[in-house]
Formats: sequence, structure tokens, C-alpha cells
Amino acid sequence: MSKFDIDEALIRKLGNLLKETGLTELELEKDGQRIRVTAQAAPATIVHASPIVNTVPVLTAAASKPEIPKNALTSPMVGTAYLSSEPGGSPFVKVGDRVSKGQTVLIIEAMKVMNPISAPANGVVKEVLVHDAQPVEFGEPLLVIE
Repeated sequence: MSKFDIDEALIRKLGNLLKETGLTELELEKDGQRIRVTAQAAPATIVHASPIVNTVPVLTAAASKPEIPKNALTSPMVGTAYLSSEPGGSPFVKVGDRVSKGQTVLIIEAMKVMNPISAPANGVVKEVLVHDAQPVEFGEPLLVIE
């Protein structure tokens, strides 16, 4: 096995290339020798900004979940919520509309599949809590139906 000569200038050059391009890893092989340079990502800081007035944003890795309104229909999946069947189309429902159990009230796109979200019971739409084309999380409140 031959001695591996470390070319510090090359390693520095590769490290600078990582910084400039935003890449996280580079590997170079030449004459049977291989150099791999990886950039260690800085630890992420999660900021949770509460919508309640007079509160200070909390820096935490496990942000507390906001309270879910009574009679809220929550998202059964992570995806993008759409309030109508096509861009610029009429919304499935709006505040004040009477809905029937099983009626489609919005669509959530997840992994390029459009999933209709149905009203869980008969009632009246009291509040729409999401905007069209808004990303939503599992368990996030979408609508309030009373």
C-alpha cells in the first residue's frame, strides 16, 4: 500500500468550494487515491411564534401545539390544502355555508395525490382556518363546523 500524500491546499480548495456552492459533500478520486470532504451543517434552531398578542417567540426544539378550536376539522395528513377544485375556482365551502356529512369541504394534496376532505357531520361552516395552497401538518385545524 502506497503512502497517501495529503494535499492541504486541495482540501482547503474543496472546503471553499463546499461553502461557495452550498453543497454538503464532495468526493474526488485520482490515481487510486480518494478524498472526501463533508460540511457539517449547523444545528437548526426552531422558532415558534405564537399568534397570540403580547407573547414572546419561544426558541425550542419541541414547540407547544396551539389549542385546537372546538368543532374543528383537523388535517388527517401532511400536505397542501386547496379550498377549490382548481386554481381560481369557487371554494368548496365558505363561512356561513351549511354542509352535510360526507360533503367535500377542501382537498389536501399529498405526494401528488389529491385527497378530498369531507365534513364529519352536518353543520354550518363557522370559520375557515387555512388559506388556499397553504401547507398543512397532521392534526392542524382546517375548518370549524358547528
